[in-house]
Amino acid sequence: MACLKSRTDYAQNPEKTEQGELVSSYECSLLTVDEEFMLSKRQYELATGRRQRSDVIAYQIRQSFKPGEITAEEANKVGYELAMRFTKGKYAFIVATHTDREHIHNHIIYNSTALDSTRKFRDFLLSGLAVQRLSDLICLEHRLSVIEKKPYRERQKRTLYPPKESNRDHLCSVLDNILAEKPKGYEDFLQKLEQQGYEVKRGKYTSVKGKRQKRFIRFRTLGTGYSEEELKAVIAGEAEHRPHQKQPPKEKPFNLLVDVQAKLAEGKNIGYARWAKKYNLKEMSKTLIFLQEKKIGSIEEMQERVDAATARYHELGDSIKAAETRMTEIAVLRTHIVNYTKTRPVYDAYRKAGYSKRFLENHRAEITLHKAAKTAFDEAKLKKLPKVKELDAEYSKLLTEKKAAYPDYRKAKDEMQHRFGNQHRNLFRIAHTDTLGHQLADDQRQISNDNDNCSFRNSQCIRFQERNMAHMLRQVVSESLTRI
Repeated sequence: MACLKSRTDYAQNPEKTEQGELVSSYECSLLTVDEEFMLSKRQYELATGRRQRSDVIAYQIRQSFKPGEITAEEANKVGYELAMRFTKGKYAFIVATHTDREHIHNHIIYNSTALDSTRKFRDFLLSGLAVQRLSDLICLEHRLSVIEKKPYRERQKRTLYPPKESNRDHLCSVLDNILAEKPKGYEDFLQKLEQQGYEVKRGKYTSVKGKRQKRFIRFRTLGTGYSEEELKAVIAGEAEHRPHQKQPPKEKPFNLLVDVQAKLAEGKNIGYARWAKKYNLKEMSKTLIFLQEKKIGSIEEMQERVDAATARYHELGDSIKAAETRMTEIAVLRTHIVNYTKTRPVYDAYRKAGYSKRFLENHRAEITLHKAAKTAFDEAKLKKLPKVKELDAEYSKLLTEKKAAYPDYRKAKDEMQHRFGNQHRNLFRIAHTDTLGHQLADDQRQISNDNDNCSFRNSQCIRFQERNMAHMLRQVVSESLTRI
């Protein structure tokens, strides 16, 4: 009961529904909707003698619309039509339209018990998909946009996210705006803060809490310039206020070579340092061998190779994306042409019938598909419809070109990311670290000294190999640094 009441209260929130004007209902009162739903449950138990242990009280549907495409009143009507057609008028429901977000959306709550209290709603398999399709159909009838479905392989993974403003940063910006208005005193300053929707707790340390915050925030914890004494001095005109500057997030450096000293400072043990030094020697050896094989003598030449590999990768990627975009357009256009051809006789009969409502109800699906196809043709500005065979031939050609370009695309991606990219980062670190060659040689000598406890024969072999590697690294690194 409490859960249902909290849901209905949230849906009918006056601040979200323009003081309740955007709330409609069917076969129930908005004031007592939760009590009526529970009463129908008891009537069902009395009428059937059935009582379920895990009973569902009500179901909820959320329906969102594209920003700026529909008014709140029209959205409420669309939500009411969706609830009526989905429940077929056999279950009581309420529809609340919220306007507190950028996108207008509906909250539809319908009773799980029928109006006659003799049966309950059966939540069948994939009922959510059925609601989605019915909602899309109604939106198309009202000339509203729907979300286009894309195959999984064509969906783009989201990598950029909008920056989130913390509660403290938002509070600092609010305080800055209030100080810019030059309040008369500290108490007037706090009153203006309360008018902004903050709850102020006065005491030894002034603290405030926003609408959606769980804890109070003290002024003195906001940083320099926001303590009680500093704010009072600014209000009195004794000091100048410097607004809070939000620091951009620091970029994390990407280095293939392990920074041993930094890892030791983080608490890594000697064993990790030993492994990291060997790892750095191996990676630097690979980098120098790569430079010799590719005959790269300077960091500028390496940068040119990296830029060429990157340009090749993006060129192939753009061509594949263009082919995929055109293939998607062809598939959609072909579907519309087929639907338009099949439903044209029905639409002609609908027009001859004088756009009869009865005829519309009997052939709603065919007429909706015909209108959607006609709208797509108008948006594409097609004066003459292309032939399906021509579209199929173009689609097959693009698919063949796409499959042929994929091996080169993967090869270019591997060269950009692994072969040239990784070696370029290591070479850049060599060129900008004066003591790196000496550090590698010192690390190699330390590794050799650590192996003195091994058997005489093994230690001789290890020291011989390490001396050769250290000598080679010192020579090649010095030559590379001299050339660069």
